[in-house]
Amino acid sequence: MEQEIIRIKLKSYDHRVLDQSVKQIVDVVKRTGGMVKGPIPLPTKRRRWIVLRSPHKFDQSREHFEIREHKRILDIVRITPQTVESLMNLNLPAGVSVELKIRS
Repeated sequence: MEQEIIRIKLKSYDHRVLDQSVKQIVDVVKRTGGMVKGPIPLPTKRRRWIVLRSPHKFDQSREHFEIREHKRILDIVRITPQTVESLMNLNLPAGVSVELKIRS
């Protein structure tokens, strides 16, 4: 008999808010009798832009911008009905993207 696994993928630009959200999810799952594997940190995606400061003059003068996207994966191995209900009612901070997948 195959066991279902819930995979939660979290993304955020702020790693502190992301770690706080992961801690909330792990606490809720453990409190309701579930079992968690993770959090597994995925590689940070860095995007960079270089912008000229002046449109006509001073070609050497440029500004550099960077944004980092942090990611974590959680696998919930042992699922109970209380776990699913409490995950649906969980309030996570703004700025955290959550993606759920149910695998068998």
